[in-house]
Amino acid sequence: MQQILLAPLCGVTDHVFRELCFEQGCDWAYTEMISAMGYLCAPGQRAVQELMKRGEGEKRLVLQLFGKDPATVAEAARRISDLGVYDGIDLNMGCPARKVACSGEGSGLLKEPATAGKMMELAVKATSLPVTVKMRIGWDREHINAVEIARMAEAAGISAVTVHGRTREQQYAGEADWDIIGRVKQSVRIPVYGNGDIFSAGNAVTRIRQTGVDGIMIGRGALGNPWIFRDIRAALEGRSVSSVTPDEKHNMILRQYQRMLLSRPEHIAIREMRKHIGWYLHGYRGAAKIRDEINRCSDAGEVFTLLDRFFDELEP
Repeated sequence: MQQILLAPLCGVTDHVFRELCFEQGCDWAYTEMISAMGYLCAPGQRAVQELMKRGEGEKRLVLQLFGKDPATVAEAARRISDLGVYDGIDLNMGCPARKVACSGEGSGLLKEPATAGKMMELAVKATSLPVTVKMRIGWDREHINAVEIARMAEAAGISAVTVHGRTREQQYAGEADWDIIGRVKQSVRIPVYGNGDIFSAGNAVTRIRQTGVDGIMIGRGALGNPWIFRDIRAALEGRSVSSVTPDEKHNMILRQYQRMLLSRPEHIAIREMRKHIGWYLHGYRGAAKIRDEINRCSDAGEVFTLLDRFFDELEP
């Protein structure tokens, strides 16, 4: 059965959002990326602990590490595995952020295959948990090496690879290249998951059939739409895909907001929820106006009142 995974997205996929995605049918989720060096130096730091938090409703959670020194990443993987909290360790070889990639971390590792290979080898030896890799197809169009890295991963004992169909140079522009993802799938025996430009159930099914991948990882397609996991599973099983009603959206926003208020200080929850509300309301008439009003709110009760009014007045 093909797996449906939630991608790690910095500042977005916290334990509250991940739990909602699991409720809708997500099979695996990943923590936001955590610095191996940062964890080893300050494992008790509040910011680190917040990123590592696991919700009660998270069925299968993988912790994602990033770094550039193989021994450091392996040691962090060992210590984190010993906590007994997670179901796997993922190595980030895909982050395109300038400060990460240009320092040799994230997608920067694609420029150093030997270092990437050593990191995978040491991480696998450091833990009894499954170790996976998330990567891009290459640094730029002149250096596409996803197949090479995937074969190295398989040889190192990596359990699965996820391939985002863009180069680091592309960032999130252009289209994801699923032909290369398909070539990666054909080149190794370990599971391969595809990632990039999946915004609907039909899109996911088409890509699975096109490439033969073992599953789909959803990133931006889940923003404001945790129901995408439910829809993809239904489509894969030949069941009809139902539209999300305004009432469902309203209730989901309220549930996410209430859970965030319980897990962090109110002013932080208010600030962090603003972007989620924008994603949920995208496409509705009057969405821009209420987003502006909500962005000026400093009280959660006021936000709830504005949302109730918006959905009550929403035209069919």
